[in-house]
Amino acid sequence: MASIAERTERGDRVTLAYQRLRELIVLGRLAPGTRIIETVVAERLGVSRTPVRAALQRLQQEGYVIITSPGQQSRMSVAPLTQEDARELFGMIAAVEGLAARWAAEQPVSRRAVHVTELRSINCTLQTAATDKARDVNRVFELDQLFHRKCVEAGAGTRLLALHDSIKPQSERYGRIYSSALIDEMTTSVHEHELVIHSIEDGDADGAEAAMRKNWVNASDRLCTVIFAHGERGTW
Repeated sequence: MASIAERTERGDRVTLAYQRLRELIVLGRLAPGTRIIETVVAERLGVSRTPVRAALQRLQQEGYVIITSPGQQSRMSVAPLTQEDARELFGMIAAVEGLAARWAAEQPVSRRAVHVTELRSINCTLQTAATDKARDVNRVFELDQLFHRKCVEAGAGTRLLALHDSIKPQSERYGRIYSSALIDEMTTSVHEHELVIHSIEDGDADGAEAAMRKNWVNASDRLCTVIFAHGERGTW
C-alpha cells in the first residue's frame, strides 16, 4: 500500500499535469480537434503516463477533451469549438454568474459600494480600451474577463467560485480564437455591464441576476453569429 507521502506526491503530479494541459488547451496551444496521445503529452510535460491519464480523465469530465472513437480503438482529442457547445457553455456560465450577481446585490450597502466602485472602474477602462484606435485585442479580452471574475467574487461563496473556476476557462477558448471578430461588439457588452452594476448598486437582486444572464445570452448570440461566419474549429 502506498504511503501518504507517495499518494500526495502522485496527486501533486496529477494536479500539475491537469493544470498544464488545461492551460495549453485554453490558450489554444493545443488547438481544437488536436489528437491527444498520452506518450507524447507525458514526454512534453516531463512526467509518466499515469498522471497524464488521470489528468485527461478529469479534463474529459469537464469537457475540455472528448473521445472521438469509443471502443478499443478510442481516440482522445481536444474538444472542438461549435455553436452548439457555445450555447450550452454560455448558458451554464450565465446561471452561475447570474446567481453571483444576485448575491452581490443582496449584500449590505457599504459592501455593495466597494464592489460597485471596482466594477465601474474596470468597465470604464474596458470602454476606453475597446474604443482606442490602437486597441489591443488581448487587453480588451482580459479586461472583460476581469470584470466578470470580480462580479463573481463580489457575491459567490466557495462552492460557486469552484464551479466557476471549472467552467469559465472553457469560454476563454472561444474568446481567444474569435476575439478579433468580436471586438467591435465590446462596447455593447460594456453597456450591458453597466446594467449589472446599476442593479448591484441599487440592491436590486432580481435585476442584477437578469442583467448578468442577459449579457451572457447576448454574448452567446454574438459568438454564434461569428462562428457561423468564420466556421467551427476542430470539426470535419
